[in-house]
Amino acid sequence: MKKLAVFAFTILCSLATLSFGQRVDRVTEAIAKNPEKEFLVYVFEIKEEIGPPVVFKAQRAFEEADSLGADFILIHMNTYGGLVESADSLRTRLLQSEIPVIVFVDNNAASAGALISIAADRVYMRPGGSMGAATPVDATGQPAPAKIKSYMSAMMRATAEARGRNPDIAEAMVDPLIEIPGLVAVGQVVSLTASEAIEWGFSEGSAENITEVMQLANIENYELVELRLTWIDHIIAFLISPLISGLLIMLILGGIYFELQTPGVGFPILVAITAGIIYFAPLYIEGLAANWEIILFILGIILLGVEIFVTPGFGVAGVLGAIFAGGGLVMAMIANDGFDFTGVPFMEMLVALMVVIIASFSALIFSFFLSKKLFTQTTHFRGLALEAVGASEEGYTSANLQVKSMVGKTGIAFTILRPSGKVEIEGDVYDATAITGFIEKGKAIRVVKYETAQLFVEKA
Repeated sequence: MKKLAVFAFTILCSLATLSFGQRVDRVTEAIAKNPEKEFLVYVFEIKEEIGPPVVFKAQRAFEEADSLGADFILIHMNTYGGLVESADSLRTRLLQSEIPVIVFVDNNAASAGALISIAADRVYMRPGGSMGAATPVDATGQPAPAKIKSYMSAMMRATAEARGRNPDIAEAMVDPLIEIPGLVAVGQVVSLTASEAIEWGFSEGSAENITEVMQLANIENYELVELRLTWIDHIIAFLISPLISGLLIMLILGGIYFELQTPGVGFPILVAITAGIIYFAPLYIEGLAANWEIILFILGIILLGVEIFVTPGFGVAGVLGAIFAGGGLVMAMIANDGFDFTGVPFMEMLVALMVVIIASFSALIFSFFLSKKLFTQTTHFRGLALEAVGASEEGYTSANLQVKSMVGKTGIAFTILRPSGKVEIEGDVYDATAITGFIEKGKAIRVVKYETAQLFVEKA
């Protein structure tokens, strides 16, 4: 009789959702194929704020479940939400999973948790639990910009449609302007209780624990296998969070900046290299950072060095260096395949880009003010910077004044100028740049002007 009731309930839920799309009950299909089989149910928990560490854990769980040949995946959930981009990654993973996914809402599936729950094949809720209230907010708790809200609304609607649930109710969990007669009035977002979720087709039943979930799902003969993360997994999950990634980028760029300010000291560049290894290593281990992305970053740093030391100014090398270095950092954080970004959530790409941009500007600004304070306002680091002033009354002369006095004089090209090179004037050799074209070695030259600590010459 109990089996018959469960079966009848499943049929009613299917009929109730026909108007919202074809509901495919993969759980029932899997059981029907081999009803006497001992089913392997892979269980992992989401009981924290949804962010990159949770995405990392879910990735581990899905990979292990697949390798074990699991018949079902059960997510034991109790969360108040989290980052939109992380929730998007998880709901995409659920929608694309070849293994049927069941979510047990053990009290709360708010905001991002609601999105993930709706993406599951089946949802069961603890009595007294709730699901919904998915309006995105910023870091201060204020409503997010309209475009983020619109993006979240579209995701909720599309996810509900994909699982044959009412898309209007799913969208009303985000948008308070949507009215659902008999459920919510204009001005309020939808948050479903356990009984309301069952009534409106967002939950397949009410359960106190996982054992009751299995009974309601009509999975009688089963084995539970739980995800067990190692200490290394916990460290990797911690290091790939946007906050830690941003701090590591600041250390990389800050270390390079300080090394340029105090060449030969060594400690700042050691900090930069160490931060770079810590930044890329966990991303590489997880398959996010590819070899070419790391090489692209290193090439960008080299090009920036060329721009600073070889061709001062901000030309092609500087622009390409900034693009390559920034691009390497951004693409290392997302699951792209070369330049194919299919399947990478837009919000994930946007967050990676913003982390790199904000961290880069913060590193430069912080490093500038910190170096100024260390080298000019304290006595501890003054040995790293030259403070003495060579006054003319003490016998010091300016090399710049001597070079500037060469304007109007003639000499010969000490090396070929193309256009930069060296010239010899009155027995002394100076760096110089040809105004136009090339000047061969040994040809007569005339100094035309002196700008930016550089002599400019022409053929005499």
